[in-house]
Amino acid sequence: MISNQVIQATIEELRSITKIDLCVTETDGNTAASTFELENISQEMIRTFAQSPAEGQSLQGCHFFKVYDEGVLAYILLAKGSGEDAYMIGKVAVSELQNLIVAYKERFDRNNFIQNLLLDNLLLVDIYSQAKKLHIETEAVRVVYLVETRDEKDAMALEAVRSVFAPRSQDVITAVDQKNIVVVKAVGEQDTYETLEEIAGMLANMLNTEDAERVRVSYGTMVGQLKDVSKSYKEAKMAMEVGRIFYPEKTVTAYHTLGIGRLIYQLPLPLCEMFMKEIFGENLPDTFDEETLTTIEKFFENNLNVSETARQLFVHRNTLVYRLEKLQKTTGLDIRVFEDALTFKIALMVASYMKYLDRLSQ
Repeated sequence: MISNQVIQATIEELRSITKIDLCVTETDGNTAASTFELENISQEMIRTFAQSPAEGQSLQGCHFFKVYDEGVLAYILLAKGSGEDAYMIGKVAVSELQNLIVAYKERFDRNNFIQNLLLDNLLLVDIYSQAKKLHIETEAVRVVYLVETRDEKDAMALEAVRSVFAPRSQDVITAVDQKNIVVVKAVGEQDTYETLEEIAGMLANMLNTEDAERVRVSYGTMVGQLKDVSKSYKEAKMAMEVGRIFYPEKTVTAYHTLGIGRLIYQLPLPLCEMFMKEIFGENLPDTFDEETLTTIEKFFENNLNVSETARQLFVHRNTLVYRLEKLQKTTGLDIRVFEDALTFKIALMVASYMKYLDRLSQ
């Protein structure tokens, strides 16, 4: 059912155009929306009209009308005035409300359909039959975006996302859990992955503020069949998780650019533990002090450039070399050498993944 806020906005717009006051009530006489005060009209009068066989009635200076939802009485509409103008505007308002009911029901049905599609709750034959009923193209290129909000049931974020995509009839905005907004976006012929990245970046920038906890956006690959939308959704979910674990500094993560994080994410825990013992022995990254971890991170950020790393850490070059040599003695890896640096970087990513698995098990 359409909300009272939508009904109020609709009759206020009609009132501003026609200068005829309107009121919409529930069948029990309670007011849903109104542009004037019902002074001489009681709830009992409205209930009596609702139960009568009449489709319209003029009473106490108002025209009464019935508004139906698929043959079932949904609302009573009152148009203030006893003249022909009030009657005509009342009929127009009834038609407008009934069209709104149909549109909102279709939107609700479409939303449920997309949710079930994303979660693989539909048989193939049901996908095509329901898509035809809801006027959804089955053969069109689409991609799924996932927006992870800061708070559960973030209505403001949902409305902000809808304001971006709602004008496109083939774009659907929905949610399958408490903290994630899902956008099933129709992709144009000229759109590329660069275009999709720009859209994701725009979403992240629009929703992010100076808060420490940032909104994250991920997206899957483009699919050409409606039945494959769930595949793009699963890819977007994986991209969100991989980004959170391995690339926390990023607000946008694309499935097709996950790199080595994708491989590590699919490793079983026993294999990760074996690898970490092989590389570090008992000196796991958890045992490193904050200074060492900061040095390693900055060294990798600067592509193993000793001078630039020392400059950014505000230390003498010899001090940085001393720290790296100390790390080499502890781990047996000289991260100034590319092969050792690569091994060390992978090991740090595996350590992050193991921490993630540990949090999940708690």
